Amino acid sequence: MKVFKFGGASVQDIERINKVATIVRENQASKLMIIVSAMGKTTNALEKVAEAFFENNKERALELFEIVKQQHLTTAKYLLVTHYNPCYSQLNDFFTEVEWLLHDVPVREYDYYYDQIVCVGELMSTCIVSNYLNEVGIKTNWLDVRDLFRTDNNFRDAGINWVQTTHAINETIDFNTQNVYLTQGFMGATIDNESTTLGREGSDYTAAIFANILNAESLTIWKDVEGVMNADPKHFPEAQIIRELGYDEVIEMAYYGAQVIHPKTIKPLQNKGIDLKVKCFLDSNLPGTVISKKKAKNLPPIYVVKQTQVLFLLTSQDYSFVGDELIISLYNIFKEIKIKPNLIQTGAVSLQLCVDDRADKVELLASKASALFDVQIEKGLELLTIRHYSDDSIDQLTSTKNILLSQKGTETFQALYRLVSSK
Repeated sequence: MKVFKFGGASVQDIERINKVATIVRENQASKLMIIVSAMGKTTNALEKVAEAFFENNKERALELFEIVKQQHLTTAKYLLVTHYNPCYSQLNDFFTEVEWLLHDVPVREYDYYYDQIVCVGELMSTCIVSNYLNEVGIKTNWLDVRDLFRTDNNFRDAGINWVQTTHAINETIDFNTQNVYLTQGFMGATIDNESTTLGREGSDYTAAIFANILNAESLTIWKDVEGVMNADPKHFPEAQIIRELGYDEVIEMAYYGAQVIHPKTIKPLQNKGIDLKVKCFLDSNLPGTVISKKKAKNLPPIYVVKQTQVLFLLTSQDYSFVGDELIISLYNIFKEIKIKPNLIQTGAVSLQLCVDDRADKVELLASKASALFDVQIEKGLELLTIRHYSDDSIDQLTSTKNILLSQKGTETFQALYRLVSSK
């Protein structure tokens, strides 16, 4: 039994959904648990719906959602014939789920509404893909993952209740009676049936949870690249494929912001020694990358760039030393508002930290930190991380940068810098 995960690029149009069907048909004898992400840029579009709704701009939210609706209905119309009507009926249920909310007035925190709205992307895509697989003769059992994944109510970064989730999966999935199951990534539900999400790119994590609980032979993540690369080719044209990686290295890459694998994905696989394969859905014959417990050797430098970063300069208000009590208080703030520093450096009376520019979190962090420190903020920065660096690689990438903060360890170098103005 294998777990396949198809990302948004794999299902962004009719041609690619056809390719997904081909891959599934070639592998269905193995028995498959398939996880599918939202189509293309749907998640981004739904985030704008959530933002408009939370700003009390109901009309704008409904207009933006109507665009998303029509895109999915158009795809279903061109893709389906015999299964269009049941697909249309199911899609309408999902549309109603969101529109009912959009006619309301926000009274809870933004993250709650984000999850209720954004999760519909996966529901719509899996509805269409599942109906298409059935139409072309691949008998597929569609599941609502919210009936299986029980989570806490930490919206936008929900934690899995493994006991309840394991029980639900084992009660629902039976490969003695069904060869192919298909469900959503990225999401779950609380005990009160409120939708939750597992963090951006959480579909990889979803697939790893299924692989762990179902004792899969392997997990394959199908992407629009040949495999894991040592850098994003959009930023680094000479990026190269890495054919083999160890679990530990991928965890490090994900921690520093590489968009290849969700940070939480590896542990469920590592716990049971399940190989993770990253393969290209555009050419399934390419070898891709295999990630396993075997430690990779002689790795090239690995480059990760995180954009839209914010630098906080926190200075003690009376110029006393930044000691344990202040540091503990600051980390309690991180925990309370659910934010993680990407880089932190302490001095005698001040400290600097770099975080992702999430407006709601940054504003809250500044407000709470101002009770302890004098706070200065600079936005619009980038953070470069080099794993397995050499002095040449550092010089090559930083010599022209206006660096504000840097750290060098035995394996990893990081530098936070201003972007050069185009003026």
